[in-house]
Amino acid sequence: MLTEIAVRNLKPKPARYEIPDGNGLYVVVQPSGRKSYAVRFRVNGQPKKLTLVPGLTLAEARAEAAAAVVKVQRGADPTAAKRKAKEAQQAAAANTFKAVAESYLKREGGKLRSLDWQRRLLERLVYPEIGGVPIGALKRKAIVALLDKVEDGSGATMAHSTLAVVRRIMGWHATRDEDYASPIVRGMGRIRPNERARKRILTDDELRTIWKTAEERADPFAAFVRFLLLTAARRDEARELTWGEIEGEAWTLPAGRNKTKLDLVRPLSKTALAWIEAQPRINDCAFVFTVTGNKAISSLSRYKRDLDLAAGVRGWTLHDLRRTARSLMSRAGVNADHAERCSATSSAACAAPTTATSISPRSATPSRRSPR
Repeated sequence: MLTEIAVRNLKPKPARYEIPDGNGLYVVVQPSGRKSYAVRFRVNGQPKKLTLVPGLTLAEARAEAAAAVVKVQRGADPTAAKRKAKEAQQAAAANTFKAVAESYLKREGGKLRSLDWQRRLLERLVYPEIGGVPIGALKRKAIVALLDKVEDGSGATMAHSTLAVVRRIMGWHATRDEDYASPIVRGMGRIRPNERARKRILTDDELRTIWKTAEERADPFAAFVRFLLLTAARRDEARELTWGEIEGEAWTLPAGRNKTKLDLVRPLSKTALAWIEAQPRINDCAFVFTVTGNKAISSLSRYKRDLDLAAGVRGWTLHDLRRTARSLMSRAGVNADHAERCSATSSAACAAPTTATSISPRSATPSRRSPR
């Protein structure tokens, strides 16, 4: 019979070795010096080995070994039970909310324009709260608690967006598992859809102020804002603009980045082209608007807060620039069909026989010209 002192004094050898204690219990010593316990027995004449959990004392290991021997005497196989428990644990790990969400992003990511945004939202707000919980164990109460925390920290709009992403993942999982039912029901949203709709159009004075303030600043975000005003592009379309998408005086937005799922060609004014060329190329980064030199500009809300403080204009969003540009085109008498193609508000506008390439930049002057 071994003692605790004897176990502690066992020295490692070049090869792994075992020392018997009795009743089928062995101390296993690895070449690294790590020690563990194992029980050896026979089931239906076949030799079996059950490795015990690490960290046991000698007394605890003897108790585990005795229990295993009793199970064998009663016709059970402790190794089979351990294997089933491990398989169940692995199945549970593969079915956590995070695992399901990552599978969703992998399989559906090619269809998502907001893939990167959804991934960042999940990693920042959702995974720390419910990522490790089996998706089937998530109840409505847990989702409500998650949304409460997001709303308290980031506002009702972000909580509403979080709910939309989580709902989509759970709905996707329900289509693949007949035993799963999403706990999300109607009424869990944090804001009403009509409250989200914005009609903000910047006044001429506000435009002048924002333009002048952005013009006086040398950072990529200021150039990004001016580019939005000149092109009426969607925020992320412009944010992820790459050098490869610019050819001559035109910007070709590929179908994969266009909401309409069609290639869109936008003629660019000389001013817009000049600002693009003025952007520094950091580390051969593919993105035109970049701060780090390895990805497109991000943390837009932080940069916008700085611009708002400098300009003294409040209560506007980057998307309001697009709405404002469309309003200015109407005010200037730009043909409605041309205006729709400039802003690419529908697939019909992009698919029309007369494409955006045939629109003279002059016809879209209100969206291109510097506010005066």
